[in-house]
Amino acid sequence: MILVTLGTQLQSFDRLLRYVERSGIEDEIIVQAGHTKYNSNVMRIFDFISYDEMNALIDRANFVITHGGTGSILTPLKKGKKVIACPRLKKYGEHVDDHQTEIVAAFVQRGHILALETEDEDFSEVISRVRHFQPKTFISNTEYFIYKLRKEINQYLV
Repeated sequence: MILVTLGTQLQSFDRLLRYVERSGIEDEIIVQAGHTKYNSNVMRIFDFISYDEMNALIDRANFVITHGGTGSILTPLKKGKKVIACPRLKKYGEHVDDHQTEIVAAFVQRGHILALETEDEDFSEVISRVRHFQPKTFISNTEYFIYKLRKEINQYLV
């Protein structure tokens, strides 16, 4: 099963769903589309999925295709899943700016994900590459950050 997640932004992101639909993926495709309205005969599409349902789908997924939102990338990465990300672009009205291009590029540069970064790139080729892609393990520094923040705050409380 392949999971596609578009996040919760108000702007539509049907461009990514068109790429997925034309990619020739033969696996079951489940889509969390958010506010994107799209009809398909090859994908099961849900507007929103609960946190628990999303985690269960990520666990089942062979890989995840997502927009360039940090949470949508990090959640499957932390579960050891392969991720393909496609940034939402301002010029198509998919987001208010192009910050997702920077987010996706940073994860690609570190070897964590694959990306569909250009409109002329062959998405079917990216799908083919993901099956053999060995992502670098993502190690979160959240606990260390919280430790340092508490230490900083505590020095003013004494």
